[in-house]
Amino acid sequence: MPVATEDVMQERRQVPRHRTLKAGSITFNRDGGVDCRVRNLSPAGACLEVASQLGIPDEFVLVVEIDHVKASCHVIWRTATRLGVAFDAQEQLRHAHAGARSAGSAG
Repeated sequence: MPVATEDVMQERRQVPRHRTLKAGSITFNRDGGVDCRVRNLSPAGACLEVASQLGIPDEFVLVVEIDHVKASCHVIWRTATRLGVAFDAQEQLRHAHAGARSAGSAG
């Protein structure tokens, strides 16, 4: 059975991520951005799901409005519909990480 890219990447993470499913936006210019789903999240990075990689740069700002998060990040890996990102400033994600933990314990 083949190993999923996300499973392989998880072994290399310094901070464990928490599974989530939140609406997000990849913003990289003043005109708007690309909608995404945040599949997992930690203070250090996230896995994002998109309809297409077309036009998404290597560096952008991830916005997760429900958590009041706006974090600069850069792409670590890509597949056809997912990308793994590392946050440029970990302290920006403390609130989101706490929200991911409480959301996970509720279900």
